[in-house]
Amino acid sequence: MSPRYLQSNSSSHTRPFSAIAELLDNAVDPDVSARTVFIDVEEVKNKSCLTFTDDGCGMTPHKLHRMLSFGFTDKVIKKSQCPIGVFGNGFKSGSMRLGKDALVFTKNGGTLTVGLLSQTYLECVQAQAVIVPIVPFNQQNKKMIITEDSLPSLEAILNYSIFNSENDLLAQFDAIPGKKGTRVLIWNIRRNKNGKSELDFDTDQYDILVSDFDTEEKMTGGVTSELPETEYSLRAFCGILYMKPRMKIFLRQKKVTTQMIAKSLANVEYDTYKPTFTNKQVRITFGFSCKNSNQFGIMMYHNNRLIKSFEKVGCQVKPTRGEGVGVIGVIECNFLKPAYNKQDFEYTKEYRLTINALAQKLNAYWREKTSQDNFETSAVARPILKVPDQTWVQCDECLKWRKLPGKIDPSMLPARWFCYYNSHPKYRRCSVPEEQELIDEDLCLSKAKKQEQTVEEKKKMPMENENHQVFSNPPKILTIQEMAGLNNKTIGYEGI
Repeated sequence: MSPRYLQSNSSSHTRPFSAIAELLDNAVDPDVSARTVFIDVEEVKNKSCLTFTDDGCGMTPHKLHRMLSFGFTDKVIKKSQCPIGVFGNGFKSGSMRLGKDALVFTKNGGTLTVGLLSQTYLECVQAQAVIVPIVPFNQQNKKMIITEDSLPSLEAILNYSIFNSENDLLAQFDAIPGKKGTRVLIWNIRRNKNGKSELDFDTDQYDILVSDFDTEEKMTGGVTSELPETEYSLRAFCGILYMKPRMKIFLRQKKVTTQMIAKSLANVEYDTYKPTFTNKQVRITFGFSCKNSNQFGIMMYHNNRLIKSFEKVGCQVKPTRGEGVGVIGVIECNFLKPAYNKQDFEYTKEYRLTINALAQKLNAYWREKTSQDNFETSAVARPILKVPDQTWVQCDECLKWRKLPGKIDPSMLPARWFCYYNSHPKYRRCSVPEEQELIDEDLCLSKAKKQEQTVEEKKKMPMENENHQVFSNPPKILTIQEMAGLNNKTIGYEGI
């Protein structure tokens, strides 16, 4: 493989955040199963380094070699969880898109291994093929394990990386929490044509922004739309990257507030799509955004990972009078094939049929909502509903998602929430499984049909039960003041 391929391969990522997503995917995949990932910016030898540190199961020297080489993939399904990546190319394309050089430190309980993937190194030695120096150490005594390649590999790493001594290299393993995990350092960060770093590390100390992004509002069919925050804020992007997050992400030592976007909407209705090319029925969630009505469209996931965000369909494409503005749809399209860079789906007949179906169903949802009394069709005049129909929160300890009783503004919850905060007695312990979602046909009935059923049921009910309330005495919900004592918004590795 020619060294020039490292650069051309990375160009498949048109945006830096999709490259970062590749590194996060590696941590969340079932063969690693990290519970926590730390993304940070560190100065090493006067160079800004982008760092990714996880507490997953780590890698053996052999597995690290396969990850840094081309043509290998060990992705398998574990515990019914499908891996996000399938080609074994994510780390190479993602890391080389972000910077010219990367070091990987990994420990698996028995060995410490460091590997170098570096365009600078390959240019300096005028390599004709991609060379990946890898050095293993014994995890107990930290002595180098002698192999055929270990000594020349160590010499290459010390001469062409940002670390010039063996002690400096070994010190990086201490930054990995626990006995297992992986740490990636990327430097010589990519620059724009004007020489400015593509990533902005200075504007927000708790975020990483895309430099020179344009957030100006634009008119689309007479309606104001603005660039979604997920396009230029890494914190916002990480918050919705996974349909159901199973991993904590700390960005610059502050926890990212991840969300299940399908559970973060108001006026929610469900629909189904049964593609003719598959036997499986897929659920679609429609609802109104509780954050910003100018950011709307379909969120399309694949194997829990976001592929396309805020995709305009149906009446949203040209909303001359505000049609579809503020409406978000959520669907997991495991029946479609993502593009090589996971930024889009392959433009197949199946994809076009899916988009057409989504357009029809979103239009139907919009017609149903606008037919209701007192609904304001104008996006400008329509108030934004601040509180979703349901409030779900993730336990900081067991990572299970819990539905809270009543309506609660998610922004008022503490950054670190635990099961024992829950006012629902059944779900107050981490040992209790997550609440199961309803998936029967009633879930997908339109509100009009539900109302018809309700009327029929009421006719059959005794008169004395007409005023029956399901929650006549709702349980007491912990106040924000009661939770405030444990609300740590900023945390370092030692706090996990």
